[in-house]
Amino acid sequence: MFRDLVRREGLDGVIATDSAGTSGWHIGAPPDDRAQAAARRRGVDLSDLRGRQTRAQDFMDFDYLLAMDRRNHAALAQMAPKGREHRLHLFLAFAPELGLTEVPDPYYGDGNGFETVLDMIEAASRGLLDHIRETDLAR
Repeated sequence: MFRDLVRREGLDGVIATDSAGTSGWHIGAPPDDRAQAAARRRGVDLSDLRGRQTRAQDFMDFDYLLAMDRRNHAALAQMAPKGREHRLHLFLAFAPELGLTEVPDPYYGDGNGFETVLDMIEAASRGLLDHIRETDLAR
């Protein structure tokens, strides 16, 4: 969702995005069909994404590493190289208006869970892009 927002704003040549997980369960697999369908209803194509596992090098390659929940935040914090911990954030910190800190995992719920999660992710994506514009791109 963030990648699509960056593209629509004409910043895809300036802001690089990637997606990864803390476990290796879905390496090489596309996103869940329900997630893809929910994103497609919003005009976003996720079909080119494939699962990969986060690695310590990501803290060197990216300015922001975004965890969806506290469990994944803790896992990422353990792999963060010394001096790079500041790059790790809970994603919903960029959407304080939601009053939430964690994105729930919709995997075992009904199809509406994916819509709810995408609402959260869209809000946080807008907040993150605003933050990047104010801090990183303003330099």
